[in-house]
Amino acid sequence: MLHGDLILVTGVATADSIAFATARSILDQGGRVVLGAFPRDLDAAGDLAAGLDRSIEVLPLDLCDATHVDAAVEHIATTHGTLAGAVHAVAFSPRDALGGDLTATAPENIELAFRTSAWTLSSLARLLREVADPTGASLVGLDFDADDRAWPVYNWMGVCKAALRSATGYLARDLGAQRIRVNLVAAGPIETRAGRGIPGFEHLLDAWETTSPLPWSTTDASPVADAVCFLLSGLSRAITGEVLHVDGGYHAMAAPLTPEQRAARDRGTLRLEEIRR
Repeated sequence: MLHGDLILVTGVATADSIAFATARSILDQGGRVVLGAFPRDLDAAGDLAAGLDRSIEVLPLDLCDATHVDAAVEHIATTHGTLAGAVHAVAFSPRDALGGDLTATAPENIELAFRTSAWTLSSLARLLREVADPTGASLVGLDFDADDRAWPVYNWMGVCKAALRSATGYLARDLGAQRIRVNLVAAGPIETRAGRGIPGFEHLLDAWETTSPLPWSTTDASPVADAVCFLLSGLSRAITGEVLHVDGGYHAMAAPLTPEQRAARDRGTLRLEEIRR
């Protein structure tokens, strides 16, 4: 799908991350990758990049720091020329902003969570705008379905994700004149380092087990990564301001499946595994 397109993927730090799965999928789809990593994750990101392709470059990139963004723009423009797209896979929340009493969270921690998890989408948009291919480009962010529902454990991160969705629409409006598309992929729960850091994360896993009409693997990020590649590709050339759910259909269900429906889903999963074997 990507025909040699150069994509900047941010947030790569561990092999179980959606960002890493996305980088791998981009290569599988014929694209090229530049990684942007938070400075403390540079060594880890470099090791992961080498495992994919030793020619992959890893840039130090803290999207909260304007000097990092400016340096990345200059380097990409000088070394690579233009980008066909960028992936926003950056989020962080202090512990007291996840779980517990919503009213007890320190304001400075809420601000840090918002700046890292929502505002940085505009920071990456600024970077992409400066070096975007003049024929068009795509900015794709990773989301969780927290826009109009309160989850039992997500707290202020849910508020940040709602802000991320709102920012997506405004950025789609502003960047459309340059043919830059801005979209989100709302993924179901994946057992990444970030996911495991959420207190009570098992509640989310249980919710998908009881409600998702399609089988959902919490250890396989490839369906999410492949959807990101679609939005990065020219196949999505008329799509912007959209949230694409890759969650096994969970978001469309009003209530958990009945035991009979769950049993039928699981039997179908077993049959598919038998066919594949």
